[in-house]
Amino acid sequence: MKRFVFLALAAMSLSVPAFAERIKDIASFGGVRSNQLIGYGLVVGLDGSGDKQSSSPFTVQSMSNMLSQLGVQVPAGVRIDPKNAAAVMITSSLPAFARRGQSIDVTVSSMGDAKSLRGGTLLLSPLRGADGQVYAMAQGNVVIGGAGASAAGSKVQINQLNAGRIPNGATVEREVNSSLNEGPVVQLELTESDFTTANRAVQAINKNFGYDTARAIDGRMIEVRAPQDPSQRVSFLARLENIHVEPGEVSPLVIINARTGSVVMNKAVTIDPVAVAHGNLSVTINNTPQVSQPAPFSNGRTVVTNQADISVKQDQGKVVSLPRGANLNQVVNALNAVGATPADLVSVLQAMKAAGALRAELQII
Repeated sequence: MKRFVFLALAAMSLSVPAFAERIKDIASFGGVRSNQLIGYGLVVGLDGSGDKQSSSPFTVQSMSNMLSQLGVQVPAGVRIDPKNAAAVMITSSLPAFARRGQSIDVTVSSMGDAKSLRGGTLLLSPLRGADGQVYAMAQGNVVIGGAGASAAGSKVQINQLNAGRIPNGATVEREVNSSLNEGPVVQLELTESDFTTANRAVQAINKNFGYDTARAIDGRMIEVRAPQDPSQRVSFLARLENIHVEPGEVSPLVIINARTGSVVMNKAVTIDPVAVAHGNLSVTINNTPQVSQPAPFSNGRTVVTNQADISVKQDQGKVVSLPRGANLNQVVNALNAVGATPADLVSVLQAMKAAGALRAELQII
């Protein structure tokens, strides 16, 4: 009987004591965020591995427009072969407090049918934000983390050749104003909404900075009174983000990946008394061809028939009784004992949930 590999969070111990985390690990400050940037450009200098004119006409159009902007007029009717160039999409993230002239990394990805961007150079390209404004300009040599070779119809490739990065490949040209220094309060946003954690965070902040320094707006947002002077505010926030808070207990959760059979449980998962029975039914079909050969000069025909042998085997089902309040290790051992495979595990857990025995939220992804 097959046994499945069970992935479980915090399965190394029967009970995990509560621990405190820094505020900076469970929350973020309002107004401190990155902004996504996107752009379109051309990568040139490829060794014949660029786009094809027939299937990527936008690359030819981009090359003609670029040459026109540089004062080079392409005669009408002249065919441009982009085999050494490729059209790419450029993505990056503008970090919080980024200043003009600062360098940021960019990712370059082919959008045509180029075979490889290895050895290519990205030409000067603007990177725009969601508002359509240009926030950075990108240019540089593309670094590809893969390699490949082909000959005589055979091909060998390691990693991805159609996407790469340019370290410090973009220069910030426009700054994004932050609201962190505006107003008498700063907003502290928890990563996960939890009223218990929010209440404990407020108590810890008020204990360190005095009564009524912080107040919870809801289960995610906390308002904290901060100094108006920017220098004092930075010092205040540095102390604030290092305050230790004991988060609330996590909700019991079981996540099942139905495609791979992976199962992840957190340490809060428990069960009520339940009996689980599981048996395997296997059907085996063997097909044996049999050839009937006629005698010589009999004018007969050779006939091929198939002899099918079908066998059905049903393993004896096991019934396992699980006590009330079983912890994660007991749940894992019990499901292993009934011999459930990854394919069977989804049905077993769904049945336990339907019976009201599984004290956890069941999510299937």
